[in-house]
Amino acid sequence: MKERVTDDAFEALLEFLYQTHGFDFTGYKRATLLRRVSKRVDDTGSKGFDDYLDYLQVHPEEYGILFDTILINVTSFFRDAQAWDFLQTQALPHMLAARRDDQEHFRAWSAGCASGEEAYTLAILLAETLGEEAVLERVKIYATDVDEDALARARAATYTARDLGGVPDALRDKYFEQSGANWSFRPDLRRAVIFGRHDLVQDAPISRLDLLVCRNTLMYLTAETQSRVLGRLHYALKDTGLLFLGRAEMLLTHASLFTPLDLRNRVFTRVPRADGRDRTVVLASLGQDNRPHPAVQVRLQDLAAQGSPVAEIVVDSGGYLVLANRQAEAEMGVAQRDVGRPFQDLAVSNRPVELRARIDEAYAARKQQRIPAVEIPDATDGHGPQHYDIVLTPLLDHGEALGMSIVFVDVSSAMSLQAELARSKQELETAYEELQSANEELETTNEELQSTVEELETTNEELQSANEELETMNEELQSTNSELQSINTELRDRTDQFDRASTFMERVLSSLRVGVMVVDEAMHVQLWNSRASDLWGLRAEEVVGESLLSLDMGIPVKTIATLVAQCMADGDPGERTIPARDRRGRDILCRLMCARLDGPESGTVVTMESVAPD
Repeated sequence: MKERVTDDAFEALLEFLYQTHGFDFTGYKRATLLRRVSKRVDDTGSKGFDDYLDYLQVHPEEYGILFDTILINVTSFFRDAQAWDFLQTQALPHMLAARRDDQEHFRAWSAGCASGEEAYTLAILLAETLGEEAVLERVKIYATDVDEDALARARAATYTARDLGGVPDALRDKYFEQSGANWSFRPDLRRAVIFGRHDLVQDAPISRLDLLVCRNTLMYLTAETQSRVLGRLHYALKDTGLLFLGRAEMLLTHASLFTPLDLRNRVFTRVPRADGRDRTVVLASLGQDNRPHPAVQVRLQDLAAQGSPVAEIVVDSGGYLVLANRQAEAEMGVAQRDVGRPFQDLAVSNRPVELRARIDEAYAARKQQRIPAVEIPDATDGHGPQHYDIVLTPLLDHGEALGMSIVFVDVSSAMSLQAELARSKQELETAYEELQSANEELETTNEELQSTVEELETTNEELQSANEELETMNEELQSTNSELQSINTELRDRTDQFDRASTFMERVLSSLRVGVMVVDEAMHVQLWNSRASDLWGLRAEEVVGESLLSLDMGIPVKTIATLVAQCMADGDPGERTIPARDRRGRDILCRLMCARLDGPESGTVVTMESVAPD
């Protein structure tokens, strides 16, 4: 039950995409389609297809990502170079030789062109084969896809050096113009390529084509959808046209439409279909001279009726028998003595079938009535049961019914032949079914192999697409790493500069004969030189960052704090000599001097110097 709900939710999602964006994915292989859509469901953190449908409605930018995921636009210039080489050196010359006029226009179609590499490869190939002038004058290349974003990139005709990796250097320099880090396809030849949106599954094909390139597109479609699309591609090509497919597309089950020109390189020719509109011309001439006498005409008509190879009787409008020919006497048991008798008195009127009611129906309808395959079990010729088609034809004269012609057409031989034909047909059908069963088994095996090849090719393209994404991410990470390395180098340089400046300042301060202390506005010690350590016995790592008022040294710190506060307030350097005790416990006089620091790092510099008493 859970699987059914999932199927319904998935179908609802596909229907939603078709209704809102015109993409009909119902003809795509379910396994591949389910795998690609499930990837986006997982990436977005949705709980299922119905939840993902809600996500699409809230995040419209997801449509483009989803279509890029489903429509794997893996392509490159001269992809499968050997196949393109065969197309240029052998297939195209073979096709051009079969054309009646070398100067007629050449029409090509790149179906499923993605971002344009295939279409421009085709333009290069035709320019090399026909000449650039011929391409400019009489070649049209139609390039189509269902992905509008891919078509936008194709129309721009601008590619990176990496994109042109499959293009030989000589052709790259000849057909592309470099602009910075990118390369653009030549504008004059670009005009020969016409891009447009086209859905192979839904839209009518482009017609009268000499060359149709559709590579690695059919393999994503179901067998039924492939058959429909191939029928359209067959219609699109001229009798001399060529179909160029991808590596996984072999058309082994479509021999009535295309035959391989070279199966290895997937180049096919169109199988022509015969014209079913046969025309016939009938000529007849009738002489008008020496017409027979009317009496002779009546006799001729009577003899013709009597000698007719089919049994016929005629009943007048009053219900009396007026004619029974020789064949009717032999087959229906009607004698000449019965002429003039009421038809209802004759056995033939109700054997082998009731004819009187049928005669009334024919009179009422005023048109011929047929009773097919009536069986007469005991026919007069002694040959056993016979079968007749009985044809009742009203004999009308200016709208008035004069009588009824009843013709008995012996169809026994035809029925026998039909029965024999039915038996032969049954035997042939039995034999055909056996052959068909064997053929279906072979086709099933072939389709399984073909499906496996297509799945492998699809998986390969997915892996290639994922690899390209990873390569792009790797390049971005390498670029980011390079930037970080550059920043790190700059930071090391600045740190080295700072360390050198700090070392230099430390040397300068250490060379002074006075102790130096720097405090900030919050009375926290920022700097403490080695002379200050010698005076008071406190190391720099014990003092820096600590509050001035918390220091335990041989000098009244409150006095220093008062002097610092005064210096910070009015900026006037203060000086004072006060009694102190150095780190050895000796009583000394200490001269204190303060100077305010202005700037981004404000604070106060305090110098401390031992002086001799007066």
